[in-house]
Amino acid sequence: MSVTEVKNQENQISEVPYLEMNHVRKSFDDLEVLKDISLTVHQGEVISIIGPSGSGKSTLLRCATLLETMDEGDLSYLGRSAATMTDGHTVYAKPSELDTIKQSFGLVFQNFNLFPHYSVLKNLTDAPIHVQKRPKDAVFAEAEKLLAQMGLSDKADYYPHQLSGGQQQRVAIARALALNPDVLFFDEPTSALDPELTGEVLKVIKQLAEEHMTMIIVTHEMDFARKVSDRVLFMDKGYVVVEGAPEDVFHSGNERMQEFLGKLKNS
Repeated sequence: MSVTEVKNQENQISEVPYLEMNHVRKSFDDLEVLKDISLTVHQGEVISIIGPSGSGKSTLLRCATLLETMDEGDLSYLGRSAATMTDGHTVYAKPSELDTIKQSFGLVFQNFNLFPHYSVLKNLTDAPIHVQKRPKDAVFAEAEKLLAQMGLSDKADYYPHQLSGGQQQRVAIARALALNPDVLFFDEPTSALDPELTGEVLKVIKQLAEEHMTMIIVTHEMDFARKVSDRVLFMDKGYVVVEGAPEDVFHSGNERMQEFLGKLKNS
């Protein structure tokens, strides 16, 4: 194989989307909450999803991370299919295949979801050792490095209840990163925090963006979405209404978008 052929092959590999969702629909009883949503995310992209409560943002994230099943649509990670449309409805891959796919992503919840009876260090090291079966020495070294990155080196032996909300959320981010995901999802990562603690968490996410971590972030922090994102999706009533570069979205003439921003300013 020539050098040119090798480079072309490498380019094709890098161009495979890290995440691809096509024509996703999801209903709860008679309420359709996702209406024909498609999303493609490439390596190193930071995508922010904004919109009013009830617009479908968190449901989209939960479908992407296999916490909810889609009624219709396709889902794949790095070209590996998690779900495909067959005969008008979604068919999921075998459990063993889904287990492999789940190792492609990490998820940070708004309420931290740390194990309360584990120390900070054990919260970071438990899954890499027992689920991923990685060598203990390497896992502990990586965990210490992550805690240093989060400014929490002195908190390794603490328990979650001994930490502030901002510190707990930084531990949750470190725990997700400890699994070496290709994609990191955040579901309103600062909504449970006081304003003064929000900044320290957003600073960590901004740092990850600068390191070209691929991230999808559901957020109500508009200034953050504008400054850190490569693309912003504005959702309303189950649709992606506006999508594009941050400045294009925030200066969009779309009536629903401007109404949403106006309500935020007045709140």
